Amino acid sequence: MKKSFALKKIIKIICLLMLVGIFCIIPQSEARAAENLNLTGGTEERTNINEPGSSQSREELSEINIANNLTVTVDGGNGQLNGNLRILLTLTMIGLAPILIIMLTSFTRTIIVLHFTRAALNTQTAPPNQVLIGLALFLTYFIMQPAIAEIYEEAIVPFEAGEITQEEFFEAGIKPLREFMYRQTQAEDVRTFLDISGQEWDGTLEGISLGVLVPSFIIGELRRAFIIGFVIYIPFIVIDMVVASTLMSMGMMMLPPTTISMPFKILLFVLADGWNLVIVELVRTFK
Repeated sequence: MKKSFALKKIIKIICLLMLVGIFCIIPQSEARAAENLNLTGGTEERTNINEPGSSQSREELSEINIANNLTVTVDGGNGQLNGNLRILLTLTMIGLAPILIIMLTSFTRTIIVLHFTRAALNTQTAPPNQVLIGLALFLTYFIMQPAIAEIYEEAIVPFEAGEITQEEFFEAGIKPLREFMYRQTQAEDVRTFLDISGQEWDGTLEGISLGVLVPSFIIGELRRAFIIGFVIYIPFIVIDMVVASTLMSMGMMMLPPTTISMPFKILLFVLADGWNLVIVELVRTFK
């Protein structure tokens, strides 16, 4: 027992000596920043705003005497965005793209008119929502193509070439959309929102802020879309009235008039080439 206890003690001492030797062999290293990183601050600069003990009043004593400044250098300090930040902004714009497409383009009027057309035909889900949204998107691209081309030529290309700054890029990018919305907006709607916000208007596009132009444009789009929808409903309402009066005169009051009128509506729509008529006249309202 004594020999085994002594052997264990000798093994522990040997392990301890080996551990001490390992720590002695490993060279000491300093945790310091590399000298070739072009840091903006020096090692001798202080992080406090005022010298310690220089406060003269209670207000100065209550202030935090630490200057935690953050300096962000973009793309080597040349004022342009680096790749990672551009990816972040691109993903942000993708997230905002649906809102921009719905609110700043012709999509709102187009999708509402297509919905009224389907509702007037009383075909429930034919064409389905996916078809209507896809058609509205392609019609929006067709209508907005001149503005999209101008944005690409006047904003995206110069910005990628480094010829304009970020502020100039946003101004050049939003300008075609502002001009499009201004052409489709009524002056009464603009004056209404200007009166609410307490602003003056000189009658020009430059005198309207984007926060006033966008709601004025949306109100005008909703108004025109419902007017067009009402005009589309008129011939189909006439068919419903004729069918209902005919059924009543024949004593078939238990038969729903919509069941009989729907085939006649579809027939009238096909004979008049309704989709071409509606879409062409809808596109012309933006000219």
